[in-house]
Amino acid sequence: MIAVGSDAPDFELGTHTRAKVRLSDYRGKKNVVLAFHPLAFTPVCSAEMQAFDRSRDRFAALDTIVFGISLDADPSKRAWAESLGGIHFDLLSDFLPQGAVAKAYGALASFGLPERAIFVVDKKGKIAWAKKYGMDDQPNLDELLRALTKI
Repeated sequence: MIAVGSDAPDFELGTHTRAKVRLSDYRGKKNVVLAFHPLAFTPVCSAEMQAFDRSRDRFAALDTIVFGISLDADPSKRAWAESLGGIHFDLLSDFLPQGAVAKAYGALASFGLPERAIFVVDKKGKIAWAKKYGMDDQPNLDELLRALTKI
């Protein structure tokens, strides 16, 4: 995984709403949580994204935006967001070139899917916090929110 204190690799990815997101557009404006997850439509990933969505006011209070990132294509991300009852943050597709962003962050597993990993990019564009989780482990949002309060 990319080390805390490193410059966050910039990227531009498509979203489930057919928009484009460029990480560097948030520099100087917002902290960014990058939540890499293996696959849409799986139980742990679904619960993780719903937990982020339920906590959106807490993230907003910390001047933070969340992005969920996997290798699923944009149309799959859109269908998944709808199946979850709607998600109020962008689900990003690292589809082409396959896994390039996950690889840049050191979150691409040897079997070709992103690992469950969270990176906090501060307003200066630096990795301020990072943690990798087991594939079946639900990230602890309270731990993440505590880390954000220290930025």
